[in-house]
Amino acid sequence: MTTTLTGTIRKMRVSAQQQNQVFYQLPVADDVINMNDYIGEKVSVSHTGNIYCVHCNSKTKKSFNQGYCYRCLITLAQCDSCIIKPEQCHYHEGTCREPEWGETHCLTDHFVYLANTGTLKVGITRHVTDTVSSRWMDQGATQALVILRVKDRLTSGEVETLCKQHIADKTNWRTMLKGQPDSADLIEKRDEILHAIKDDLDALKQEKGLQAISEVDAEPLAIRYPVSQYPDKIKSINLDKTPEFEGVLQGIKGQYWLLDGDRVINMRKYAGYELSITC
Repeated sequence: MTTTLTGTIRKMRVSAQQQNQVFYQLPVADDVINMNDYIGEKVSVSHTGNIYCVHCNSKTKKSFNQGYCYRCLITLAQCDSCIIKPEQCHYHEGTCREPEWGETHCLTDHFVYLANTGTLKVGITRHVTDTVSSRWMDQGATQALVILRVKDRLTSGEVETLCKQHIADKTNWRTMLKGQPDSADLIEKRDEILHAIKDDLDALKQEKGLQAISEVDAEPLAIRYPVSQYPDKIKSINLDKTPEFEGVLQGIKGQYWLLDGDRVINMRKYAGYELSITC
């Protein structure tokens, strides 16, 4: 049965189901579409031309930072540059844009992890359970391993900076979308990195307190995505240039739809866009 929904979208919700298979839901206004149900089916999307800020819901001509209006971009703590560069967290300096937000999101435990997103990378997250972090699923990681627990966001960024001397901290989205990567030995890589940064890490522990940084004895997790076919040559869809498209949904990985004709679209990029979606 064909369904058409019209409304502003948000980034796809992700959850790990049986055998860590990722399940996707696309919020459209007050409804959601269970996107896994439409793998192999035709979907069509049309942008109405309207964009609304994901925070204040104001209509805006241009979206910033994956869904914010300009006013929110320059005033919200969640849009500050230290969100991308946690080692620059400045809450302790008394200059946080929203101190209460910082207390909730930055002055809590963070986790340093390794992930396989086509190449190995290091990253940080607040959201780790006994199963799969939503951050790993949003990045399209097929493997992930928590290696350290730290006391706050600033410390996590400082630890990540040490690790970045030996491993990348960015996901190459094109590499991530090209197929299922070879399995990597994350335990071996963890031991290699922790050995390489041991002296610097010990010095940071002395500065922050011995309980501020601790190793985590975890096992690597494998993550599976609903993809029937990967693109051979990636062609990215830009809704601002191509406001309408349709095609067969061949898979979802990270926050990307994979369509026939080697086309892909980062749905998270268009959070706040008002779309009409038929599937």
